[in-house]
Amino acid sequence: MSNASSNAGPLAGLRVLDVSLLGPGAATHHFAELGADVLKIEPPGGDYFREITWPIVDGVSLLFWHISRGKKSIELDLRAEEGQEIFKELVKDADIVIEAMRPGALEKRGLGYDVLKEVNPKIVFCCVSGYGMTGPYVDMPAHGVAFDCWAGCIDPVRDESGMVHLPAHPSIGMHAGPLFGAFAALAGVVRARETGQGCMMEVGQSDAAAYMDWYRIESYKAYQRPESEVTGTAADEYRRRAVGTGGLIEGVRYQAYECSNGHVLLMASEKVFWKNFCEGVDRMDLFEKWPGKKNGDHAPGNKELQKELTGIFLTKTLEEWMTFAAEKNAPIAPIYNSETVMGDAHFKERFNWYPHEEHGADMISYPVHFIGEELPVPTRAPTPGQHRDEILKRCLNYDEAKIQELDEKGAFGKKD
Repeated sequence: MSNASSNAGPLAGLRVLDVSLLGPGAATHHFAELGADVLKIEPPGGDYFREITWPIVDGVSLLFWHISRGKKSIELDLRAEEGQEIFKELVKDADIVIEAMRPGALEKRGLGYDVLKEVNPKIVFCCVSGYGMTGPYVDMPAHGVAFDCWAGCIDPVRDESGMVHLPAHPSIGMHAGPLFGAFAALAGVVRARETGQGCMMEVGQSDAAAYMDWYRIESYKAYQRPESEVTGTAADEYRRRAVGTGGLIEGVRYQAYECSNGHVLLMASEKVFWKNFCEGVDRMDLFEKWPGKKNGDHAPGNKELQKELTGIFLTKTLEEWMTFAAEKNAPIAPIYNSETVMGDAHFKERFNWYPHEEHGADMISYPVHFIGEELPVPTRAPTPGQHRDEILKRCLNYDEAKIQELDEKGAFGKKD
């Protein structure tokens, strides 16, 4: 696999300035994956994200390898006048500036939105931070798990010694916040190209984590109203169940089952699918005894049926159940974890692996598929300042003498 694709990508021609530290820099990852020209503006010495979180792959954090692939790096000392001037020059032909750190970091350096829009009226300025730009937590330091805790996405557990700890869980805010920021920034560009006017926006990763869990949050709010106004479903005789996936605990036709070599999820909540399943396993007696409602029937609390299904699912392997699901039009899904999903045939069909020999770490490809074309393969995540001369020459038409002069003045950081 080559290190770069000849396909420019759908966002070719879009220039994004990435001023980020740590995980929020994932906001510009999405632009880079779709072919935009992403310039990572790093402080002298580089983004210390390369050193934080595990695993460390050949001396660099896997998180950095992933979210920084496809980007180009230049070190600028934005505390120095010369560094600030270079940044403003880059803003002139840029579409988006992503400030992904504590709010106001660029403004403190004289490079806030009000200054940059004078340089480029079309510039879209997006701040991606931990807790956003307002509220009592605005100045608090935090890392990614904090946002999921704040949003109520993680329930602490107690170990055998009685100590409380965080369970293993997927990260939400640190991924959702940058994604919302990228989507909003692109919307800003669309409008700026129509109106000639840029804009400023901001998103907190904590807010994004809460929004990703809007269904449960809004369900709790709905349940504060009288039961005469807010009920359960018709299939449950309008009885309220626990919110979100908590309501699945008592389910039977919508439930996890152990098979001979793993676990699968049965989702036969529609009567037609339940019938398909029963016909497929030659157990129409189950359908005749418990036909259920037309839609949304999980047969909650039916322990007799659950015992029958437990025995049925143990008769096949996970792979055999997936073949059965496709042949009989019965909704069954495999249950994997982060380690085992990569071995699934569907995963192998949907993702490519970028090899560590060329990309620094073994990483999966972007999940968006453009029909009839291939997205560009991102370049390897940069070393600090790796593309300084290229960026200055290509974007600003600086020559070697100009670059040397700025280097001596400390635009890229003071020399030891």
